[in-house]
Amino acid sequence: MPVIPVLDSTIHHTETGSGATFVFLHGNPASSHMWRGVLPHVGPGRLLAPDLIGMGRSGKPDIPYLFADHTRYLDAWFDALELHDVVLVGHDWGGALACDWASRHPERVRGLALFEAIIKPIDLDTLTPQARARADMVRTRGEELLESDQLIRMAYTGGVRTPVTDETLADYLAPFPTPRTRRPVLAWAQQIPLGGEPAEIVARVEVYDAWLAKSTDVPKLLLTFDGSPTLMIDPDLAAWCAENIAGLDIVACGEAGHHAAEDRPREIAAAVATWADENGLR
Repeated sequence: MPVIPVLDSTIHHTETGSGATFVFLHGNPASSHMWRGVLPHVGPGRLLAPDLIGMGRSGKPDIPYLFADHTRYLDAWFDALELHDVVLVGHDWGGALACDWASRHPERVRGLALFEAIIKPIDLDTLTPQARARADMVRTRGEELLESDQLIRMAYTGGVRTPVTDETLADYLAPFPTPRTRRPVLAWAQQIPLGGEPAEIVARVEVYDAWLAKSTDVPKLLLTFDGSPTLMIDPDLAAWCAENIAGLDIVACGEAGHHAAEDRPREIAAAVATWADENGLR
């Protein structure tokens, strides 16, 4: 499992196979570990899954872990591996990073697949009571939340249809043993674009939304799920995507929570594989 020097730190990634390049970007509070049930069933290709800076087995530099920080380190990783003609698959903040990277490097993108990703700024009025309560908690309690691993545990007990095993939870908790190491998790949670804030995140999302709308030459895939109040992409948002994202296929993958790769790994893999083959992406 390679570790690549980037800027003043390192990025760890998993890598299997050969051929067309697929990059799988995880979200918060995950790591490349989230793809363990997906990658073996995607089929042919060079399958890369990095740990975002500060997460998983990647380095943990002393930075604020803002969206701009993540893009700097991720850009450096893409460049270090000289990745071109890439198919991007992103979940949660990994989906936002995928959209952002694609919008800034359109000549290097072959396709884009997303699920439970931050696709557009979020109107507070559209949040479920559960999501609104969590958003209020991370913005008001802030530093207090770093004192425990609550944010990570919540993701894999409440953000899935079936809580993960103790062994799997331990794997997700392992990168975050101290308040300092948990800072990236809190930083991500506090940057979710709600009600027009943070303004710098809203601006970046609007830029990549414009690219999503006009990039007719790039095939795109949106995976949707049902059966959980933790889901970000509901039927209304899926309909918005159908109307506003060029070249988009939408595939329903069954019941899941927000961390859908824990609930539906084979369905996710099958949908990505079928879409890739139908669009000649490998």
